[in-house]
Amino acid sequence: MIKEISEKKARLKTFMKQKGFKSTRQRDIIASEFLKCEEHITAEELYKKVSRRNKDIGYTTVYRTLKLLSESGLATERIFADQLTRYEPVSDDEHHDHLICLKCGSITEFEDPKLERLQEKIASEFGFSIVDHKMDFYGYCRDCKK
Repeated sequence: MIKEISEKKARLKTFMKQKGFKSTRQRDIIASEFLKCEEHITAEELYKKVSRRNKDIGYTTVYRTLKLLSESGLATERIFADQLTRYEPVSDDEHHDHLICLKCGSITEFEDPKLERLQEKIASEFGFSIVDHKMDFYGYCRDCKK
């Protein structure tokens, strides 16, 4: 995982250089913390994580760094039913869908090869070529159904 994070940070630095942005210590800290995340995180949640140890990093820097991560293809920006913008690190070898609880807000990621094949079959029937997709199911988790 450490090697993967280092490679992604290098990709971000290359992207920023191409776009004329400076690579800073603050951006590096924010990117490192974000790329370690295994959950969907808001800018505010990431800011709280980062600012505990780094008091000199502001919310705006966190927000702008998340935008750079998204623009560089290293993060996906998602807006679920709660209308909060959340970010998740992009994995080169993984696609997943989401189950979102309308009561507690939990987000469960899942993969299902049968579902993926069905999507491809449907697209083929309509002569459609899928480039990307997002599938989110909204309902109630096991705990909230009780």
